[in-house]
Amino acid sequence: MLKNYVSKKAIIHETVRLEGNNLVLGKSEIGEGTYIGFNTIIGYPSKRSFSSLGVMPEDLSVLDELSSGAKISSACLIRSGSVIYEDVVIGKRLVTGHNVLIREGSRIGENCLIGTGSMLDGSVSIGNNVKIQSGVYLPHGTVVGENVFIGPYACITNDRYPASGRLTPVVIGNGCVIGANSTLISGVHIGDNSVVAAGSVVTKDVSPNTVVLGVPARAYMTREEYEIRKKRYERNNP
Repeated sequence: MLKNYVSKKAIIHETVRLEGNNLVLGKSEIGEGTYIGFNTIIGYPSKRSFSSLGVMPEDLSVLDELSSGAKISSACLIRSGSVIYEDVVIGKRLVTGHNVLIREGSRIGENCLIGTGSMLDGSVSIGNNVKIQSGVYLPHGTVVGENVFIGPYACITNDRYPASGRLTPVVIGNGCVIGANSTLISGVHIGDNSVVAAGSVVTKDVSPNTVVLGVPARAYMTREEYEIRKKRYERNNP
């Protein structure tokens, strides 16, 4: 059995399963029935925490002292190779793929999915019932509403003139669909129940209940028309 390093300050329910070679740092909390895959780090210290040292610590106990810990609720499945930083709060029934990165300050609701290789690269807010597929990039400040689907390799940005240092995050409303390989440019707001077609580049706000596509993305149809076409496709392709 591969060894785990679990902080003495951590609160871990007796039904939690650690596959091995896991680090659980600081005052991390892990809820009932959660499963943590091989080589996963919970509560990794932020850059701010490291700044007091000036150098990377070689002793795990020092790393442990730096961390304020992360909170993972019950019935979650965190697959191998994932890194969850300190000051992260995760709701019930999160499922991740492998090698997921969740940076400090992020908040994730209940019943969410985050696919393999996806990155929450800063403080990101995600509502309930959100499905994020593999390879998605969400930078600092991104806000994702509830009941949202984000397709594989979608890229969200937060700096319109990089590297300006003037960050203007993207906001994705409730009930949206963001297609595969689409790019959302810094500062845009995607209105509730809107759809961004695969491969589109969104450079300006999208009105609610609107489907946009293209480079740059333009209004193409309403969400109602999209749902009619979707049902027709499902009926003809059982």
